[in-house]
Parts: sequence; C-alpha cells; structure tokens
Amino acid sequence: MTTPDTIPRPASRTRSRNGSRPAAKITDANRAGRTAKPTAEPTTISGLLDGVTKNAVIRGGGYLPGPKDVSVPSALVRDYGLRNGDVVDGTAQNGRLISIETVNGLPPGQARPDFADLVPIHPTERLRLETGPAVLSTRVIDLLAPIGKGQRGLIVAPPKAGKTMLLQAVANAIITNHPECHLMIVLVDERPEEVTEMRETVQAEIIASTFDRPATDHITVTELAVERAKRLVELGHDVVMLIDSITRLGRAYNMTAPSGGRILTGGIDVRAVHPPKRVLGAARNLQGAGSLTILAAALVETGSKMDDNLFEEFKSTGNMELRLSRSLSEKRVFPAVDVTGSGTRREDLLVDSAELPLLWKLRKALHDQGTLEPFLATMKSTGSNAELLLSLQKA
Repeated sequence: MTTPDTIPRPASRTRSRNGSRPAAKITDANRAGRTAKPTAEPTTISGLLDGVTKNAVIRGGGYLPGPKDVSVPSALVRDYGLRNGDVVDGTAQNGRLISIETVNGLPPGQARPDFADLVPIHPTERLRLETGPAVLSTRVIDLLAPIGKGQRGLIVAPPKAGKTMLLQAVANAIITNHPECHLMIVLVDERPEEVTEMRETVQAEIIASTFDRPATDHITVTELAVERAKRLVELGHDVVMLIDSITRLGRAYNMTAPSGGRILTGGIDVRAVHPPKRVLGAARNLQGAGSLTILAAALVETGSKMDDNLFEEFKSTGNMELRLSRSLSEKRVFPAVDVTGSGTRREDLLVDSAELPLLWKLRKALHDQGTLEPFLATMKSTGSNAELLLSLQKA
C-alpha cells in the first residue's frame, strides 16, 4: 500500500533569498538552437525624400509609398538640412539610411536658398508654344493668353471640351521650344488608360495617381511633386508643371478633411479649400533664382455644385486663364477656346511692344465676332502667327 511518504513528489524549486527564482542556465545546446538576426549588406539607394516633419523616408518607387522605402534618421535630416523633394543618394542597411553621398547631385550640407525666402516677381520671359502651322491650339494660346515663366494659369474646362488634347499639345510645345525647362505632368484621380496615353504621347516626367487609389495617395503625389519642383527652382532651374486636375485634388482634400469642420456651399469642408490653393500658389517667377510655372485644369459644368464652388475659390489665385467652350466643342470645333473669357494679367511684360497693339486689335475683332470659329479658318491659311499678325497690320 502506498503511503503519503512513498508518493513521489516533484523536484523542489529553489528560490533565492529575495524570493526570486534563479536564472536558467544557458547551455551550448541552448546556444545552438538560437540564430542571430542576419545583418543585411549595405546597398546604395537613390530617391525622393518625403515626410521630413514626421517620419522621413526616401521613396524607393517614385512618388508613392512602397515596400522599397528607406527610413531616414532625424539626425541626418537635421545635420544636412534636408527638405521634402530632395533627391538623396546614399547608403542604406536594414531599411535605414546610414550615410549620404549627394543631395540633388551636390555635396550634402551645401548652402542653398529657401524657396519661401525668395522674392516673387511678375513673369517677364515668354514661353512660346507655337510649333507649326497645323497645331492651332498652341497658336491660339499664344495669341489670346500668352504664358510666361512663373505663370499661374487655370485651364477652365467643361466635359469633352478637348482638355486632354490641349494639355498634350502644350506639353509637347514646351519640350520642343523650351528644352531648358523641366516638364512635370501631375495626373490626379485619373483613368489608368489616360495615364498610359499621356506617357506614350509626351516624353516628360509623368506623376500619376489613378482613380482606384485612395484620396490620400492623390494628395501625397501632388504635394511631393510640388516640393520636388521647389527644390529644382531653388537650384536655378525653370520648371513647368501641368496638373489635371486641381478640381479632383480639391475633392481629395475634401474627402480626407477631419469631420466636424464648417461646411461651405456644395458640401465643401472649409479646411479643404486652402491646401489646393497652396499648390497653385507655389507657381511664381523668382528674383535671382528659377521659376515654377503651373497650368492647372479646373473642371466646370460637371453637374456638381462642389466643382463649381471649388473653381470660384481657385479663379482668384491665377494670373492667366484659358476658358474652353462647351458650345464650340459640341460643334466639333477645336480648339474650343472662349475668346471672351481667356486672357493673361500683365501681358505687356511678356509681349513685344511692337506685337502688343496687333494682339489687342485681333482680340477686339474676335470679341466683336463673339466666337473663334470663323477665325480658325483664317489661321489655317497662314503659316504662322507672325504672318497672321502681319496680314492684320496691312488690313
């Protein structure tokens, strides 16, 4: 018979004087079962810097967040004065930047001006868009709403008025006539096939966020593109940015605005109005530096009260406006430009003094006609705008 004294008892667990259990012994067998975390080999990286005010990263795949992003220690941001939109080349290890070789192709830490401190002035150097007698859209822009380096322009477009074709013509004209300019095209909330067409049609830097991506991505790519443009301007470059469209960007800001704000007419949160204005406001001609030209499409007559009210908020910010006409586009007349609603502020600083009176005479005649349609036939019969104005002078 088993007695309590003969029942086997578990081995007693000794405790130290303070009541804690002694640490387990680590044997060679334990060590053999453990594997140290492997250390990745350092790799060279190059990309755009974003998020310097919070968690700075170098984008590894363009302008959108992705798995190849590399985090940047705040000490490196502070020591080298890094800014959003900088192109950083350096060495990374285990997903973290460990050293910097160059910033925007220059030695890191090199002194440079701050975009916000530079002095904005009126555009004084003209961007000529006329490329050939057959491309009427750019010829019309040169005549009705000339553009200069540092212009802040709106292309006011109802649906199916030829906005995309007009933007492509402007982009190709910039590439042909002004190769010194860095051209950026930002497509916001766009159809994927439209993005593909733009990439195949225009040999420029295309930055896109298609409609199937979240609104935060639309905002991220646009803001980073503007910051990249600012860094180039600080270095003395002339940048031209086409945005399609500022209206869809405004919608994205409205969707991501925190709840509880004051709502304006059309369902616009008051906090969603200023950010797209800030994007447009980056366009300027800078004294002693480069220039940033922004031409942004603004959608109207879409049936959305929000779109109309967004345009009302934006139109006071521009110094150039090109209006497209739905009535002309319905007649299949292109470019469908509204002659009475298009124009440029202080165009006298852009246009030669001998040419300016002829342009005014031409516009007066067009205003009296009220439409561009008869004038387009006259344009087709001339080889250039200069020939057209010369014939007008003789008349």
